[in-house]
Amino acid sequence: MGIFERYLSVWIALAMVAGLVIGNVAPGLVETIAAAEFASVNLVVAVLIWAMVYPMMVGVDPGSLRDVARQPRGLLITLVVNWLIKPFTMAALAVVFFQYVFAPWIKPEDATQYIAGLILLGAAPCTAMVFVWSQLTRGDATYTLLQVSVNDLIMVIAFAPIVAFLLGVTDISVPWETLVLSVLLFIALPLAAGILTRKRLRTAAVIEAFQARMKPYSMVGLIATVVILFGLQGQVIVSEPFVIVLIAVPIIIQSYGIFALAYGAAFVLKVPHRIAAPCALIGTSNFFELAVAVAISLFGLNSGAALATVVGVLVEVPVMLTLVAFANRTRARFSV
Repeated sequence: MGIFERYLSVWIALAMVAGLVIGNVAPGLVETIAAAEFASVNLVVAVLIWAMVYPMMVGVDPGSLRDVARQPRGLLITLVVNWLIKPFTMAALAVVFFQYVFAPWIKPEDATQYIAGLILLGAAPCTAMVFVWSQLTRGDATYTLLQVSVNDLIMVIAFAPIVAFLLGVTDISVPWETLVLSVLLFIALPLAAGILTRKRLRTAAVIEAFQARMKPYSMVGLIATVVILFGLQGQVIVSEPFVIVLIAVPIIIQSYGIFALAYGAAFVLKVPHRIAAPCALIGTSNFFELAVAVAISLFGLNSGAALATVVGVLVEVPVMLTLVAFANRTRARFSV
């Protein structure tokens, strides 16, 4: 492990602090970055995520996609957890905490908004950052691509009906621009670049060496992304820390619970670790661009629902890093 990976949790912690400082000391800079947005996707963050995803895409071998059919269990776990369990457990946790546990401290109208935001998060599995988590756990790049691609296809069909059912709202307007742009930026373009790079590098040894050289840049991209995300919400975090903590509680419980369920199922079903780790992490991570966009569309920019989806963004990186570390420590218990 290089210095970036060995001390990644330290760098992330420093990045979070730096983002909070920048968000409160240099609001003009933050506003400029926030303005660089199209279809609810921040283009600055998109570039950084692209830089993180690209090195892994170099490892995708299109010719090996036919071998994926020999390992259907990993894909099955991902789909069951993401679409038959996760949205409903997130909704249940949101109701339990904001209608009962946190009721003494939260106004009923605010509680309803927070519940809505959490439901939107739970119904949107990850598209982009999961490639980073997969890379950090030495996941199978080709299989991870398949899992994410199938998830995205299902999301086009299932996201609106699930959200409509759980929210009791029938006029859900799915921001197709956000969906299409995210798939294009985080899957199609880096995949095309990765395949072209792979063809130029040709041999497996050269490809592996190239990925090793690129990994530090991916880590820098991850750290810079954290700085920007926390900078964009720095003033909100400082002004409403108690509410942020309350919203984070069910998200954290959901994240660890979903990971335990998927990772445990993969272990019981003897799924190889290179597939098991990414399939558990996909369900744990969220497609926050989509969740934020729908929250703003349905409830408004300054709504509690939008705030809840943003808290999901802030919680995700620290939580996912702990799960990556756990997955790496338990690799030896899985089949190769």
